[in-house]
Amino acid sequence: MKPDAPTYVLTGALRRETVLPPNGRPLVDAPGGSLLYAAAGLAVWDGGAGLLSRVGEDYPAGWLAALEGRGFDRRGVCILPGALDVRSFLAYTGPQTAHRTNPVGHFARLGLSIPKSLLGYQPPDEKFDGRAEPPPAAPRLADIPLEYLEARAAHFCPLDLGTHSLLASAFRQAAVPTLTVDPASAYMVTAGWDGVRSLLHGLTAFLPSEEEARALFWGSTDDLWQMADELGSFGCEIIVIKRGGRGQLLYDAVGRKRWQAPAYPVQVVDPTGAGDSFCGGFLAGYRQSYDPLRAVLQGNVSASLTIEGSGAFHALEALPGLAQARLDALGDNVRQV
Repeated sequence: MKPDAPTYVLTGALRRETVLPPNGRPLVDAPGGSLLYAAAGLAVWDGGAGLLSRVGEDYPAGWLAALEGRGFDRRGVCILPGALDVRSFLAYTGPQTAHRTNPVGHFARLGLSIPKSLLGYQPPDEKFDGRAEPPPAAPRLADIPLEYLEARAAHFCPLDLGTHSLLASAFRQAAVPTLTVDPASAYMVTAGWDGVRSLLHGLTAFLPSEEEARALFWGSTDDLWQMADELGSFGCEIIVIKRGGRGQLLYDAVGRKRWQAPAYPVQVVDPTGAGDSFCGGFLAGYRQSYDPLRAVLQGNVSASLTIEGSGAFHALEALPGLAQARLDALGDNVRQV
């Protein structure tokens, strides 16, 4: 491992985020996106993460500088010439009910004026198309700093299937020992099966949500353990099905063992990024111990810290020792099935 190689590489989207959370104040045009939530979830437990993403020249330079201030390596953040629309919008009408469209209506519902940062906003098209070109914000192979290929672990936040496949192959060929993928909902559909099957081969862990797993297996089975077993049969060592407030299902495909972990009980302020934060905590936990159950519990704690407030880095504002205390408490409630 080269001296300037990061221990971890995280790949995903950087966004200019506006959120109307179920509780708390609106978050308007703030740094966000799957990549930052995953980075914070990892940083709860460990440091040394390199970030791989794309933004335009209009992305606030101060936000990028702040990443370095938090100890993240941003050599992999490619700044494209010109503007690149990386805005995102989420409005909650319940603890787990989120909407990505009609920002004018949702701000009006709360008696607020729509911020100028959302004028002209259009939500992304998330329909699966296996032949589509990667979106402009998706990292390319040429964006990967050579030092990143010396990392000890890499995680891929939700991106299009083509980008996931190319990046996972590149890191696999570079012999990065731990590779984890959080799939995008767009390709977790029956039409995406062939691509998912190919992506799974050689992964350390695959981390879909329950909704994504059910969409992929629609019309085939309703049994989540059966889904996990089939996904593991394609060459992935660990399957984790994220279930929000109901915790996680962990399937060790090598040892054919099953665990059910409850979510750490907290007051939900803003669930945005919880799944990404979980994945970051999982990656840190697995690299530290190579114990999939401990990794799940560390991811669980990272997610619990994230949803207690708003913003990508809220998890890092926790009191010293709180994460470890929650980890110790969770261990008594895991059930092997």
